[in-house]
Amino acid sequence: MSITMEQNGVFDPALAGLLESLVGSRDAISASKEELDFLSNLLQSKELHALFKVYNSIVDRVHDDRRCSPVLSSSMQITLDVMEVLLPRISLSDTSRQLFQLLQNPHIQGLLCAHDAVAQKDYLPRLPEIPQEMDEDEETIKIVQLVKSTEPLDGEPDSAEPIVGATIKTDEENGKIIIARVMHGGAADRSGLINVGDEVCEVNGINVEGKSPADVLQILQHSEGTITFKLIPADPKSGARESKMKVRAHFDFNTDVDPYIPCKEAGLSFSKGEVLHIVSQDDPYWWQARKEGDRNMRAGLIPSKALQERKIIHERLSMADQKKKWVMDTINGGCIGGGGMTCLPDRSIAKDPLCGSLAALNDLGEDMASECLVRTRVKKVIYDAAESDDYDREDIATYEEVVKLYPRPEFPRPIVLIGPPGVGRNELKRRIMELNPDKYHTPVPHTSRSPRPGEVNGKEYNFVSRELMEEQIARGEFLEFGEYKGNLYGTSLESVKSIIRSGLTCIINPHYQALKMLRTPDIKPYIIYIKPPPFDVLKSTRNGAFAMSTFDETNSRGFTDDEFNEILRSSKRIEFLYDHWFDEIIVNDDFKLALEQLLEADHKLKTEPLWAPASWLQ
Repeated sequence: MSITMEQNGVFDPALAGLLESLVGSRDAISASKEELDFLSNLLQSKELHALFKVYNSIVDRVHDDRRCSPVLSSSMQITLDVMEVLLPRISLSDTSRQLFQLLQNPHIQGLLCAHDAVAQKDYLPRLPEIPQEMDEDEETIKIVQLVKSTEPLDGEPDSAEPIVGATIKTDEENGKIIIARVMHGGAADRSGLINVGDEVCEVNGINVEGKSPADVLQILQHSEGTITFKLIPADPKSGARESKMKVRAHFDFNTDVDPYIPCKEAGLSFSKGEVLHIVSQDDPYWWQARKEGDRNMRAGLIPSKALQERKIIHERLSMADQKKKWVMDTINGGCIGGGGMTCLPDRSIAKDPLCGSLAALNDLGEDMASECLVRTRVKKVIYDAAESDDYDREDIATYEEVVKLYPRPEFPRPIVLIGPPGVGRNELKRRIMELNPDKYHTPVPHTSRSPRPGEVNGKEYNFVSRELMEEQIARGEFLEFGEYKGNLYGTSLESVKSIIRSGLTCIINPHYQALKMLRTPDIKPYIIYIKPPPFDVLKSTRNGAFAMSTFDETNSRGFTDDEFNEILRSSKRIEFLYDHWFDEIIVNDDFKLALEQLLEADHKLKTEPLWAPASWLQ
């Protein structure tokens, strides 16, 4: 038999030995002739021997070559660590620079990410769990034991109380106690056995049927050591994956004073500018997050983007109402004409943590003056049109997704100095360019006026015709522009990009409204806000330095108190509108110190990986 199999080219020693044993003991086996013939034909089939051949080849290769098993599952993180080590050396070693650029290559990083996904067995698509076979009337019960710890507890508003590392609440449909939320990194999450939607039957042997979440909390508070839960599993769902998104917060959040958070102990306080790792966005109102770099793996609750936007809108509506009331109170003691004012009706909104405290959200964009219709014979109140965008802001700053942006010596990021007129941006730009004119450049502006004696085209200005400049402005090619004494002046975007491509550091100080055109993936600016000090310091430092007023066309006198106040008022307005775009803030209360801080910022920009909008790398 073995000779026949070998001649057919499908000989396998193990199968041959099994077949010979079958033939030799055919008389001793209590089986029918048909069964023995079927088994004999199966052992001689080419298909079975081919499968064994493939299996043996794989086994031999795995034993002889370990390439089938990844050594590491974090190659991308190691690459980032290597890049941080290489960064200070790229100016000293050509090999380090080449390796740094190679590791930045998107194809290399994509390959490493794919490697890590395979090593972590993070495969897609995920197959649904195999359903357990059971009788229709039989119910699956799982028993989970957790060691009670001192970690913060979590609770739901109105109808929930905390358990260790998770939240329970009463199901509105059947009145049963169910798991409402599992905190990432908490005891329940680490166990991997407690899932959202699980029904709680018993806690430490005590039946919880008919009890409230508060009753369950009492049981937990009086428990010592191990806590045992008897649970009915929820319908099987694919496991929730931890999000890898990282965001920069554009507001302060303090769990101790927030009136809406489900449980203060479960919250994560943070300050404006901190980077957060969002690990879960399953809840529409409360995300779970960790601070970037924090070794504590337990996540905390933070308001979601949608919830925070509503809170900000609510605050602005309150401010608008207060301002409107003050205005109306100044008109002859209030509303005039008896019934001359018709207020907008409240509109119901979806139930959320603000729970009806917001009204008429759809009318937020309307002018405050239009919220009340005043008779035409009433004396008109003049609103400052320049302040309208304080309430009609297109962008409500909450969170911005960010990634680490590594410096590229061949394409240095431009430095953009933003601040109110008179704060000293021009002087800072002039001084830093004087320190190293071969390194720092500023764009040459365009103008439609004719050259004056001694002026060189491309040096003082780029002199172009008015028609050409108007065409370029219409096409959106200018960062900023204006008209002075019948002539157009402006800075083109291409002039900024050309400096970047040349490998020089572009430094500009545009009007703050130009930020919308500058903050793009192809420019990647580093925005530094030059902030004025308080009034007394501002006045004493400028007067002490005999600074000339920038509000005076002749630049022949000092600043007045009104001009100092205008600087401070403008700074507050700029901060309100654009502070979420500032990469750094320098208070110009001491010019020498401010210049040193500017130089330090430039050094950091060229030597350290810094957080930047994720959209810049897409």
